[in-house]
Parts: sequence; C-alpha cells; structure tokens
Amino acid sequence: MFHLYDSLNLGKIYTIAEMSANHAGKLENAIQIVHEAKKCGADCLKIQTYTADTITINCHDGCFTFHGGLWDNMNLYELYNSAYTPWEWQPIIKRECDKAGIDFLSTPFDNTAVDFLEEMGCEAYKIASFEIVDIPLIEYTASKGKPMIISCGMASEEEIKDALDACHRMNNYQVVLLKCCSEYPTDISNLNLNMIADMKKKFQVTVGLSDHSMGYLSDIVAVALGAQVIEKHFCLSRKIENADSEFSMEPKEFEEMIKAVNSVNPMRGRIQYGPSKGEMEEYKCRRSLFVVKDIKAGEILTTDNVRSIRPNNGLKPKELNRVLGKKAKGDLKFGTPLSYSMINTEEDY
Repeated sequence: MFHLYDSLNLGKIYTIAEMSANHAGKLENAIQIVHEAKKCGADCLKIQTYTADTITINCHDGCFTFHGGLWDNMNLYELYNSAYTPWEWQPIIKRECDKAGIDFLSTPFDNTAVDFLEEMGCEAYKIASFEIVDIPLIEYTASKGKPMIISCGMASEEEIKDALDACHRMNNYQVVLLKCCSEYPTDISNLNLNMIADMKKKFQVTVGLSDHSMGYLSDIVAVALGAQVIEKHFCLSRKIENADSEFSMEPKEFEEMIKAVNSVNPMRGRIQYGPSKGEMEEYKCRRSLFVVKDIKAGEILTTDNVRSIRPNNGLKPKELNRVLGKKAKGDLKFGTPLSYSMINTEEDY
C-alpha cells in the first residue's frame, strides 16, 4: 500500500529518498540504500526506470552533449548508460522495500517502463521535470489510476496546467506537484520557494519540493511555505562517485532533515490571538495596577500610591489615567490589586 495520502492526512511531511544513480552500478549498494533510507525515517524509496535507449539515442551531435555544469562535455547516451538502474534489479529492489516497510516509487520515461512497473505492482508514479512536456507519456501513466507526483522544474504555468489536464482526462485526480529547480546542484538563489504557495493556490493540489540544493535549510523553508512532500537524492556516501553523488544526501543528513521538516508544522500552528496554553503560567506576569503605598479611605489615588507593576491581578494599565485623582472608598493596603469597586467614581459615571 502506498502511504502518501495517509501521511498527509496526519499532517506529516512525506519524504522521498531518490536513489537515482547512487547505487554506482552495484546491486548490493541499491539494497543497502533501501535499508538506510528506512532507518533514517524516509517514507519512500524512489528509483528511475529507463535505459539509455529508451530515454535518448546514441548521437554525438552538439545538442546531445552537456556544456558546462556537473556533466560538462558528457554525451547524453553515455551519462544515462552509466547512471541507469538495470531493470532486472528493480523487482528485487521493490521486494526489499516491501520487506523493509518503506514505500516504493519509480519514474518511468516511456510507455514500456510504465508497463514494466505495472507488472511489478508499482503503486505510484513520478514524472520527471524534463518529461512534464511529454503529454502522451503523462496520459498513459495517469491512465493506470495510481497517484501521480509531477516535478515542475523549468515548467511554465501553461505546461503545468497541460500536465494536470492530461491526468484529469484519464480521470486521475491523485496528483502532487513538486516545485523544482533542474540545476545540479541548485544554487539557493534559484530555488524561488515562494512559488510553493502560489502553486497551491493556482492549481489547487498538494505541492512539495524536489530539492537538488545542498543541506536542508531549503526544505525547512519549503515546508514553512506549505510544502507537504520533500524529495532529495540519497546516497550511502558522497565518496562513492557516480552521476548524482555530488548533490545527494548521506544517511545522517537525511535523518536530520526528516526531523527538521517534521518540526515545522507544529511551529506553524494555527491563527490564535491571545495567550497559548503554554503561556498561561506566564500570563500572570503581565502588568496591572496595584496599590504600592497604604491608602486611607477618602485619600486620592496618585502616581505615588498606584503603579503599573507585575503581576496581572489588578486593572489593566490603560486604566491608570481614569483612576488617578479618584478617592479610595475604604482603606487599601500595600500590595492590593486595584479594582473599580475600591474607588469612589460617582462624579464621573
């Protein structure tokens, strides 16, 4: 069972550990990543289902080569051939997730990947930012009736709407949008996290963050702004070099992030003016008007014998000017909280 909506209904941040290429070509690494992600408290382990041939072609023309960035001068086919998760591993990884008690999720990159994942019993799908414009793929994936998580890196408002409409045409309304910056790693000045609230309002769906920045400050801010799902790349160690290791989180970091983001919603609380439950004991320390010198009956109240002090048992300090110059009805002892019942005010009321 996929637990995304169970977590959201409990007010919990749903955290996705993206394995991607961090297995570094070894199945034993992939299996260990499953268990480390579970140990850290991740809700879901995500992989990607493609081959170099299903995602691109082996062409060396200039448009097939990265220019600058993490994969500078690397050919697309070479990158994906080195980074993909072998399909024969994927049922093994899912079974390991089932045994460990962690949700399993994959990103299909073509219809054959969807069919393969359906045979595996995949219970939810992720659409990558680069594929948000592939409406036929989105329609085919959404037609399976499973929850859809769609990353929106680089996407225009119209492209996001097109992707949502594609899901809706398939009668699939179980859609989560992830704010994303498709820069690896992401410079924090390019995160534009204020879009999270705007996306929630504009598209009326659950919104989260697919985050490629280092650390987890951005994830805390995202949750404070309304994100309910956080996806981060997850590795055993950044020392195990692969296509994604440089912008991935190690287990201890991921565990710290989960604790941090799940502390945000209790901090956000609700709209409440006045003292909170936790403030009630301190509430008594507010100032109020007290008798600070003995006052005889008929004596005039002055700033010498009445003051605003702590605690809050007397009249509010804003009443000071209304009581000054009035006469005491009876003797008032030092330390008495002042009330109108103690003051002769008939000439004023």
